[in-house]
Amino acid sequence: MGQENKVRLNLDSIVKKYLNELKASGFKGEVDTSYSTTLVHSTDNSIYQQFPQAVIFAKSNKDIQTALSLSEKAEFRQLSFGPRGGGTGTNGQSLTGGIVLDLSRHMRQILEVNTEEQWVRVQGGVIKDQLNDFLRPLGFFFAPDLSTSNRATVGGMINTDASGQGSLVYGKTSDHLLALKCFLADGYELETCQMPMKAAQTIAKQDSRQGHIFRDVLNSCLENRTKILDIFPKLNRFLTGYDLKNVLSDDMQSFDLTRIIAGSEGSLAVVAEAKLNILPIEPYKTLVNINYDNFDSALRHSPFLVSARSTSVETVDSKVLNLAREDMIWRSVADFLETPAHIVSDGLNMVEFNGTNESDINTKVRALTNQLDSLIESKKAGVLSYSITTNKADILKIYAMRKKAVGLLGNTKGAQKPVAFVEDTAVPPENLADFITEFRALLDSYNLSYGMFGHVDAGVLHVRPALDLCDDKQQAMLKPISDKVSELTKKYGGLFWGEHGKGFRSEYGPDFFGPELFLELRKIKTAFDKNNKLNPGKICTPIDKEAALAGVEGPLRARYDQLIPINIKTSFQDTLNCNGNGLCFNYNESTQMCPSYKITKDRRDSPKGRAMLFKEWTRLQAAQGVELPLQQSAYFDATKSQVQISEAGELAQLNHEVKRAMDTCLACKACSTACPVKVDIPNSRAYFLHFYHQKYGRGLKDYVVGNIEKLLPLMSLGASILNPVIGSKLVNKLSKWGLGYQDLPLLSTKQPKGVEYNYESLSQLSQSQKDNHVLVVLDPFTWFYEAELIAATIKLVNKLGKKAILLPFHGNGKTQHVKGFLPEFKATAKATSAFLQQAASLNIPMVGLDSALVFVYDDEYRKVLSDAERGDFHVLTIHEWLKQQDLGTLTPTSVAESLTLMPHCTEETNARAASATWKSIFDMLGIQINAPSIGCCGMAGTFGHESKNQVASRALYNASWQPHVQSSIVVATGFSCRSQIKRFEGRKPKHPVEFIAQLL
Repeated sequence: MGQENKVRLNLDSIVKKYLNELKASGFKGEVDTSYSTTLVHSTDNSIYQQFPQAVIFAKSNKDIQTALSLSEKAEFRQLSFGPRGGGTGTNGQSLTGGIVLDLSRHMRQILEVNTEEQWVRVQGGVIKDQLNDFLRPLGFFFAPDLSTSNRATVGGMINTDASGQGSLVYGKTSDHLLALKCFLADGYELETCQMPMKAAQTIAKQDSRQGHIFRDVLNSCLENRTKILDIFPKLNRFLTGYDLKNVLSDDMQSFDLTRIIAGSEGSLAVVAEAKLNILPIEPYKTLVNINYDNFDSALRHSPFLVSARSTSVETVDSKVLNLAREDMIWRSVADFLETPAHIVSDGLNMVEFNGTNESDINTKVRALTNQLDSLIESKKAGVLSYSITTNKADILKIYAMRKKAVGLLGNTKGAQKPVAFVEDTAVPPENLADFITEFRALLDSYNLSYGMFGHVDAGVLHVRPALDLCDDKQQAMLKPISDKVSELTKKYGGLFWGEHGKGFRSEYGPDFFGPELFLELRKIKTAFDKNNKLNPGKICTPIDKEAALAGVEGPLRARYDQLIPINIKTSFQDTLNCNGNGLCFNYNESTQMCPSYKITKDRRDSPKGRAMLFKEWTRLQAAQGVELPLQQSAYFDATKSQVQISEAGELAQLNHEVKRAMDTCLACKACSTACPVKVDIPNSRAYFLHFYHQKYGRGLKDYVVGNIEKLLPLMSLGASILNPVIGSKLVNKLSKWGLGYQDLPLLSTKQPKGVEYNYESLSQLSQSQKDNHVLVVLDPFTWFYEAELIAATIKLVNKLGKKAILLPFHGNGKTQHVKGFLPEFKATAKATSAFLQQAASLNIPMVGLDSALVFVYDDEYRKVLSDAERGDFHVLTIHEWLKQQDLGTLTPTSVAESLTLMPHCTEETNARAASATWKSIFDMLGIQINAPSIGCCGMAGTFGHESKNQVASRALYNASWQPHVQSSIVVATGFSCRSQIKRFEGRKPKHPVEFIAQLL
C-alpha cells in the first residue's frame, strides 16, 4: 500500500510528461491528477479499490483519439488506460492502475434518431434512462433493462454486454447493437457493423489495421467453430468477452465484429458512439406479484411461470423483502405487495406480461391466475397469495423496489455485509432450483448469511454472501468460495459470470475456455491491443506478454477500510457503509439525490464521493497519530477543541479537497434516506468542518450563520427599520461583497400571539382538557420571518376546536450543525432537549411547522447526545398532526383551479414524507392537489443565499421547480423553498396550512 501511495502522489515523470503533452496537443477535456479525483475513481460497485495515476475527461471523439494516439510515442507506450462510464460494475471492470479515460461527464449526447428505421445513435456516456426518457415521447425504448439504469452509461452496457430484466424476450445489449465507432489503443478509429461474410473476407485480405483485425478474428472463429459451439453454454445469458460464437451468424453468411467488442470490458477498444436498435413501446402491461411460503418454492415454480408466455419473471428473497420494508421505498409499493395479516411471505415472484393486444394479455393473465387459485386452494407449490397490477406507473414503482435491492443488501445490520463476487451465476432455468440448493449448502458450510434476487426466467440469480472483509479470516474465504462456485456452475451447465462481466474474476477464463480457445482470445487481444494498454489484466493478455490476469484476491477496498479508526467506525457507520452502488449518480432531475452532483457531474460532489473522501481523510489523520473523538462524547462539551488535525504528507492537499467537496453539499439530507445504505453526508460534513476550521480558521459569514438564532430575536425588535435596509439593492451588493450572502429574506414585523404557555397551569388540566390543546414548537425561520404562517396555524387549530399554545422560542441549532459548530450545537441540543422534554411531560401534542427543523430533534440531536440527554420527547410535523384530526368539521370554500404541492426535499426523502400525507389531507377537504416528483429547489437552508452558489442554485431551480411554479398555483412546505420561489419569481407561495386557513 505504501508503494501504491508513493506512485499515486509522486506521479511518474513519464505520466507527467504525457499529461503535459496531452494538454498541448489540443485535448479539450479536463486532466485531473488531484488526490481527491484519483481516490473517487479508485472504486466502482465492487469490493476492489485501485488508484489510477490520473483521470482524463474526454469531451469528444477527437479527445479520445488524441489521448490514445499520443500514447503511441515510444516514451509513452508503457502507459495504460481504463475506459470508464458510470462506474457501476460489480467486479472492478473499470478500475485501473493506469489512466482513467472517462466518457460519463461530457459525452452524453443523443446524436441522431430514426423512428422509421427504428434506430438511435448516441455517445458512449449517454445514460440508459436518459435515452429512454428521450425515446418515450416518440413511442420507442431501448430494451436492455438493468437495475442501475438511472446511472449506467450505454458505453458501459456495451462493454459488459449488460442485460437484466426481460432478457428472455429482449436479449442482451449486444442483441441491439447495429454499429459502433471505437478507438483502439493506438488511436485508430474503427467502425463496426454486421456485414456479409464475403465483405468481411475481402477486408481481411487488406494490409491495413482493420484488415489485420478482421483476418485474426475470422481465423479464430472459423477454425475453431466446432469447439466454440461445444464449449460456449447454450444460455440466454451467453458469454461476456470475447463472444467468439456470435461474431458469425448461425448460417455463416454474415460477420459482425461488434460482437467481439460487446462484453470486452474496455480491453479491446474505447466505445465512443453506438447505433442502437430501438423497439416500439408495447401499450399494455400487467404485473402479477406472487407470494410464497419460502424462496425455494418461488424458484421451483419459476419454470411454470416462464411457460405461461410471460415477458419476464423476477424473484426476491425474504432478506431483500424485509430490508425493503424498512426503507422509504416500501411506502410506494406497500399497496401492491403487502400480504394479508395471516400470511408471511418469504419469497416473491414478479411475473410481467406486455404486448400490443390487451385481450391477449388478459387471456394469459387469466390462465395464470386460474392456476394460482387452484394451487392456493390445494396448498401446493408454496403459493400463498397474489396481486395484479396494471397501472404502468405502479408497475415502475414495484420494479424500482426490485432495482434498489442491490443497495438495500448493503444496509444489512452488522459488520458482515452482502458483497458481490459470486453474484451473477447463470444456469439453464430448469436447473436453477437444484443449483441454488447446492449453492446455499456451500454458503451454509461457511456459516454465511446471504441475500438473493434476480432473473429466474433466464436462470440468473444474484447471490451475495455476507462477509466482513476487514476480518482477515473472512477475507480469506473469497478465493475458495469463488473456486467452488465456478465448479458448481460448470456442473449445472452454466456460467460463473452470467451478467456482470469478469473483471477481477478473469483468472477463471483459462479454466472455462480451455487452453486452445483461451489462446484464441489472446490472439484477438493481440490484434487489437498488442502492447496491453487497454484495461490490462481483464479477460486476457496479449500473446508474448507476461502480465498476470486479474484475480479475485486483487486490490481489495478492505485494505484501506481496516485502517479506519474505531471512533470513526462507531460514529459514522452510515457513511462508512457506502458500497459504491452509485444511486446518488441518478441523472433524473426530478429525484432529490444528489442535487450538487446533478449540476457539476463531478463524482466528488456526490454522497459516494464525499463518503470516500471523508473515510480517506480519517484514515490518513489516524496514520499521523491524530485521535479523532467519538461524535457522541464529552469532547464536544468543551468550548475549545483539544485536537488539531494534521496536514502532513497527502493531507496538505486532501484537507482542502475534502473541504471543497463538502462546500458543494446542500446539506439537504436526501442521501441519509434515499441512499440504499443511508449514507449521511451532512452529519460527516459537520464533523469534518469542525476540525477543518479549528485548524484553518473561519470567515465572518460562518459566525453570522452559526449564530443566527441568537441574532434574530434582537433583529426582530427593529424589523420595521431593518427591512428597508436589508431589502435595498445597495445593502444586497454590500452583503454579497462583504459576507458572501445575497437576497436575504425580510423579517416579520409582528409576531402573533397564541394562548400563553404556562407549564404549571397546563399541568393542572385533565387529560381531556389537554387533548384540546396543541403546543407549537417555534423554529427561527417561521417565527422571525413568516409570522403569517404562525397566524394561519393558530387559526386552523382554532377552527378544529383546539387551542394553539406557542412555546417559548428555543434555538434549534440546525445552522450551527450545518456550519460545523459542533460544541455550540451540542450545547443548543442539550438545552432545547431539556426544555422540550419538560413540555412533553404535559402529554399535549407538540407540533413543528418546518419539517427540516423538526427532523433535527430526532436525527442530529441523537447523534451528539446520550439517550438520557436527548430524552424521549417527540415533535410532530404539522402534516402528521393534521392527519390525526377530524377534518370533516372544516368547511373550506371551493377552489376553482387545481393545486400543485412542492415538498421540501429533506422531508420528501424522510420516512415521515409529506406529499402522500398532504395529498390525503387535501382530499379530505375536497381540494384537488397534484404532487409531482421534483428534485431540490436549490435553496436548502442558506446554500442558495451564498453568492458562490448562485449558478448551481439557479440551475437546480430551473431543472424541476420552475416549470411547475410558472404553470400552476403552488403551495410549498419548506421555508427555504418558498424563499427561493420569491426571489426568482417575485411572488411567495403559501404553505399548505396558510392555503387551507384562507379558505376557512
